Amino acid sequence: QVQLVESGGGLVQAGGSLRLSCAASGRTFSSYAMGWFRQVPGKEREFVAQISYGGGTTYYADSIKGRFTISRDNAKNSVYLQMNSLKPEDTAVYYCAAVLVSFWVPRLTAGSWDYWGQGTQVTVSS
Repeated sequence: QVQLVESGGGLVQAGGSLRLSCAASGRTFSSYAMGWFRQVPGKEREFVAQISYGGGTTYYADSIKGRFTISRDNAKNSVYLQMNSLKPEDTAVYYCAAVLVSFWVPRLTAGSWDYWGQGTQVTVSS
C-alpha cells in the first residue's frame, strides 16, 4: 500500500504559478505510476497529468498542456505538479493518485487509480 499527502495549494492571481507536491509512504514508490486529478463541486474528478514509474514518460490533459509539468523524485518518494500561467478555470481541489503498474498506459479515469491523497485546494482569482 501507499499513502499520499498533497501540499502546495493556495490562492494565486491569474497568470501566476504554484507547485504542488505529493509525498508518498512506502518502499516501492518507484513501482507506481503517479497522477494528478482535479475536481470542482458537482463535477467528476478530472484527469490532469500522469507520469510513469521511472519518470521517463508523461501524459497531459489538453486543457493544461504547455502550462503544467509533472515530475517525480523517486529518491524522495515525491511527485510534483508545476502549474504556470494559471487561469480561473484551473480552480479546483487537486488530488494525487497512484497505481502499481508494470506497463505504460494513459489512465484517464479516476477508477483506474488505486490510491488517493486527501486533496489540496487551488484557487485562481481573476
